[in-house]
Amino acid sequence: MYKRLPYGNSNFSSIIEGNYCYIDKTRFIGLLEDETNKYQFFIRPRKFGKSLFFSKLLHYYDMNREGDFEKLFGGLYIGKNPTPRRNSYAIMEFNFSGINTSSEEGFKVSFSRNVQLAVESFIENYRNVFTDTGGVLKMLNEKDSGIDALRVAYRMARSAGIKIYALIDEYDHFANDLIAMGNMLGEGVYRRMVRANGMVRDFYETLKIGTSDVLDRIFITGISSVMLDDLTSGFNIATNLSLKRAYNEMMGFTKGEVGEMMVATGVDPRHINVDMGMYYDGYLFHEDGENRVYNPSMVLYFFNQVLDEKKPPKNIIDDNLKTDYGRLQRLAQNERNREQLLSIVKSGGVVSDIISKFSIDRLGDTEYFVSLLFYMGLLTIDKFEMGSTFLKIPNYSVQTIYWEYLLHLTRELNGDVSVDLSAQKAAIRELAYFGNPIPYVGYVSENVFGRLSNRDLVRFDEKYIKIMLLNGLFQSRIYVPVSEMEVENGYIDIWLGRSPLLPDIPYEWAWEVKYLKKGEEGLLEGKKAEALGQLEKHRSSGRFKDRGDVRYAALLFVGKDRYEVVEL
Repeated sequence: MYKRLPYGNSNFSSIIEGNYCYIDKTRFIGLLEDETNKYQFFIRPRKFGKSLFFSKLLHYYDMNREGDFEKLFGGLYIGKNPTPRRNSYAIMEFNFSGINTSSEEGFKVSFSRNVQLAVESFIENYRNVFTDTGGVLKMLNEKDSGIDALRVAYRMARSAGIKIYALIDEYDHFANDLIAMGNMLGEGVYRRMVRANGMVRDFYETLKIGTSDVLDRIFITGISSVMLDDLTSGFNIATNLSLKRAYNEMMGFTKGEVGEMMVATGVDPRHINVDMGMYYDGYLFHEDGENRVYNPSMVLYFFNQVLDEKKPPKNIIDDNLKTDYGRLQRLAQNERNREQLLSIVKSGGVVSDIISKFSIDRLGDTEYFVSLLFYMGLLTIDKFEMGSTFLKIPNYSVQTIYWEYLLHLTRELNGDVSVDLSAQKAAIRELAYFGNPIPYVGYVSENVFGRLSNRDLVRFDEKYIKIMLLNGLFQSRIYVPVSEMEVENGYIDIWLGRSPLLPDIPYEWAWEVKYLKKGEEGLLEGKKAEALGQLEKHRSSGRFKDRGDVRYAALLFVGKDRYEVVEL
């Protein structure tokens, strides 16, 4: 009997009791408990399993759930290796994901009410150990206590002789909303709320007061470090564990865990018609991490379709990723960040240190902007060498977010002049089904390159040409385009693999791209020979030997309006 797939389920007890497949990550509970600092931040990208881990901590440490310990944890690592603190706390939960950020006043009311409701739930949940619970709850509501309700909870816990474990989810929601909204509320709102005597700052300062006696542990999660610097002076007691090697795999699935889930849930490998690693794997949060991890939501999304349809799924990439495109677009509001994004796509990544904490004010600085992309999961660690960290785009699914961004950037460069996308689709069909690349290359030359201004031509090079060619191919969904695909004899500039949804496509393509500035026409034959030589090496590699369905072409561009296509 197969276990159920936990797609969309982040409630720990529901997963364990409902016969869902659970990838056992409970060994990390002990690691967290053994940390010297009991007040901890942990940052991971969106949809990376933070809510489930949050729920697991709640069920493990809640004193009210002591009787459920064996049922929930008995079959897991932590059930066989319990820690001294299990089921020993009163849990106080905060979740700031639903805060109203439509206006400054709306935020104040919403944030204050959120904190008060969390405290009221805390008091209600532990009415078995508190006295006069009803009277206290009535007083809190009549006074509309807001953040001051925390002090009441401390007094009650102190009188009852119990310790509190505070769990805070989406701690950075307010800052991320401001970023996502393009600072429509104004940067001053953030400063007034988080710094000086702002409401967010007051909350964390009041939280800190409780750590002197009754508030014994704190675990805070979010998707970025964008508020850590601003909170430091008011809440300087916590340690950021996000980049610590021991926790590299605490969230996300290793390759072995993906295989474990397939077996447990009955996912038929015959229905897996794509390279899952290419689409969903690649995340590394420490340069010495033992394993790269898959994005769990992406994997569960894919498996859910396989199990529902009993055949290869139509949609390999989750449409929810499009919301990340919107965030990316709004992050690149200034020219410096826009240039950085373009550089990342052209090079496949960037050399940059990862800043552990920073303020929203610094997002215009390249290093801070790149670090935010890392925390959001739009970049990840590739390698560390010669004293520098190279960050890369994690996988093909995330690459599509950048393609979406480039599509809109191209339209901006064209002055929002509409182009005939039906002609583009027809040209790509000609390429795929009839083996003729000329219509597509001509289309891009006329509708993209031909409309560039002299200012844009300053940055015009082979890499720029590649990403614009790739962008149109990505939009079509006919091919799965890959930049700089590694083969045994080097890297293919552009590889066009047939879409798994269209196995009848007769041709896959390997392209080498060369560019000469206007006036360098005399070098054309040399560039052509160089490209054909590279293609010959690719064709002779073991990967393509005896394959009659792969075709090889050199794409040569001179200036912005002249091109030549030569097939090997």
